[in-house]
Amino acid sequence: MSVIINDTCINCGACIDECPVEAIVDEDDNPEDEDIYYVYSDKCVECVGHHDEPACATACPTEGCITWDQIGGSPEHRDDVTQDQRDNLESVVE
Repeated sequence: MSVIINDTCINCGACIDECPVEAIVDEDDNPEDEDIYYVYSDKCVECVGHHDEPACATACPTEGCITWDQIGGSPEHRDDVTQDQRDNLESVVE
């Protein structure tokens, strides 16, 4: 996975509208049956080639809701994000 939405998600929909590759689904389509939005790791490109930083995190009104996660099957990812940031699930935007 590239970014992950954690359980502080308030299901507002801001991230879905901003995702340029439609990698985010709402709680009704969350494959893990959790009541939060979900990012498909094989679709998320961390907005590489689209925005300076992941647009979902910029649009999210909940501080720390969207964090970095391990690189999965996504076709692209940011080279400026360290492994420590991913291991520690650091917030995408401060």
